[in-house]
Amino acid sequence: MVRTVLLEKIKTILETIDVIKIIEEGFISYSKGNVVIPPVGEMIFEEAPGECHIKYGFIKEDEYFVIKVATGFYNNPKINLPASDGLMLLFSQKTGQLLCVLLDEGHLTNVRTAAAGAIASKYMAPRKVHRIGVFGAGIHGRLQPIYLQKVLDCKNIVTWGMNEQELEIYKRDMERLGFEVETTMNPEDITSTCNLIVTCTPSKTPLISADLIQEGTHITAIGSDTPEKQELDSAILQRADRVIVDSIDQCMLRGESFKAMLAGMMTKDKMVELGNIIGDENLRRQSDEEITVVDLTGVAVQDIQIAKAVWNSIKE
Repeated sequence: MVRTVLLEKIKTILETIDVIKIIEEGFISYSKGNVVIPPVGEMIFEEAPGECHIKYGFIKEDEYFVIKVATGFYNNPKINLPASDGLMLLFSQKTGQLLCVLLDEGHLTNVRTAAAGAIASKYMAPRKVHRIGVFGAGIHGRLQPIYLQKVLDCKNIVTWGMNEQELEIYKRDMERLGFEVETTMNPEDITSTCNLIVTCTPSKTPLISADLIQEGTHITAIGSDTPEKQELDSAILQRADRVIVDSIDQCMLRGESFKAMLAGMMTKDKMVELGNIIGDENLRRQSDEEITVVDLTGVAVQDIQIAKAVWNSIKE
């Protein structure tokens, strides 16, 4: 019998799961070649505007495979609807039977993305992060600083947003969680004061130029998950000492690395996969003067890992 699990139950289960650990394990397995991930399926709706992503795959010699559908429709808040939605389907690898429908409303995607951002900083951020800069005041702009607390000690954040009303709500919400918050609509307020920057917007034009980046800065770029999106000036990746990606294959087709290669400012051989740096200290940041970029486009192994963890908790 197929189990259907609603968001409230999923949130309760997540409290018992070490999400960072399971996502790390997924990246390692992926970079070892033990995961089968077909190309991303997506639909882009220009008029809405909105998008639908279908990500799916399986880990070899595992019990399950997962299909995830996630949507983002950015004008929804204007009509009192959430900007994101979605579900995950978990099947048996042995029989092909559907075992579980996780009606997470996009929450599992948000959480696994936040965990990936934390992993990026765990291995690539400077030893001492004195201030976190966040581009984007939406759900990812909130979850990224929250999950970063699991890997570093810094609650001083400055956040860029599109309008003052959005930023006022953000500041109120994050201060209630114990963060020291400054808001801005000027990117230089972030680049001049932060040595850890996270970008998590759906922008199609760069938000930061290369000349604004200070030595020793780490950037985790999350928003550019389609071929059209771009948050970073490609010259930043050209200038960076290290460029880490969640998937080389996927970042050849989307993300900041794709844009930099398209502009002739970077080649494939500069990219190193996140799953490889977890196990090799020599591939990580080697000094606090380096400029580093982690380009996260969202890989289906993250969905596989988090869906499996929820299902296994349900079975137990």
